[in-house]
Amino acid sequence: MRTLADLVAERAPHTGMMLNMGPQHPSTHGVLRFIVCGDGEVMEQAIPVVGYLHRGIEKLAEMTPYGGFIPYTDRIDYLGSMFGNHAWCMAVEALAGIQVPRRAEYLRVIADELNRLASHLIAVGSMAMDIGAFTPFLHGIREREILNNLLESLCGSRLTFNYMRIGGVSRDLPPGFGANLDSFLSRFQPGFLDEFDRLIARNEILVKRCVHVATVSAARAMSLGFVGPNLRASAVDWDLRRDRPYSVYPELTFTVPIGRGFRGAVGDSYDRFVIRIEEMKQSVAILRQAMANLPEGPIQAEVPRRVRPPAGEVYSGVESARGELGLYMISDGTEKPSRAKIRTGSFSACAAIESLSRGCMVADLVVLIGSLDLLAPEIDR
Repeated sequence: MRTLADLVAERAPHTGMMLNMGPQHPSTHGVLRFIVCGDGEVMEQAIPVVGYLHRGIEKLAEMTPYGGFIPYTDRIDYLGSMFGNHAWCMAVEALAGIQVPRRAEYLRVIADELNRLASHLIAVGSMAMDIGAFTPFLHGIREREILNNLLESLCGSRLTFNYMRIGGVSRDLPPGFGANLDSFLSRFQPGFLDEFDRLIARNEILVKRCVHVATVSAARAMSLGFVGPNLRASAVDWDLRRDRPYSVYPELTFTVPIGRGFRGAVGDSYDRFVIRIEEMKQSVAILRQAMANLPEGPIQAEVPRRVRPPAGEVYSGVESARGELGLYMISDGTEKPSRAKIRTGSFSACAAIESLSRGCMVADLVVLIGSLDLLAPEIDR
């Protein structure tokens, strides 16, 4: 029987040193392990070892009614729970032919973009902290707490939201939500983002730690299966909200930021850092438009208590904070799916680390992991 040691020996037959990074390491952003093989401070490769958080969530989907599985989707990406809710509901609605009310669609977009802001604040703040700058992380957490207050008023939770429902959403906007959101957005952009840009994004120490580290060309990014900010940082102009539109995104105007070598090479770790800051600016613009154009009407379609879509299959994808979160679903006509396959951005990004780490310094592995915005539950599921 082949062991992990045999696998490492095959992949790295000539190593001067072998180190374990994780599975309990603060910069791996979850229970994730890397076997680092190298010669002194230079890595030959960093081999991901996954599975510590595997929960069999796809098998659970086959055992749970369509509506009852929505809370499980919160756990796919605990920093972007709204996107898991949205992808699942869209898949079921496509199978069952359910039309979502327009107000509910707008509320879904508002929830998604608030969640994107909260997730990106953790991404850029924790990456700076992993490199050694602790203060920017606290600035990001301060803003994220206000976002959490808004999300809690919307759905009653601050992390695993369980907000969306098949055919709509669970709750309408609470009294005062619009004024509170407007107050936050007015202070966040340009105020906070400009401050964060001066404090850390233009900081020469962070710039020198990130530029020209793990540079990924456009062709390589596509071959590695990159999605979301990691793909766009390599100058691939692709965003599901615009290029395979869903919900009411076609009615909203926004720009898709792409990498252009902000301080180093196109597609390096610094580009991946800056792209997330630029995307937060676009999320603010989307939120302002969504609130201004929010229509009146119901927030939930007429849906049977037990949804039984006709036999068939469907794929639905949403643009989550970590890129395309896709669900391939097969229905056999019962109240439970016959099969559900989840596709996440962190899985392909994690698989790319083995090749991207070659030639980097050991200290650069922290930069690489942070710039890819890996999340362990998205990898294992």
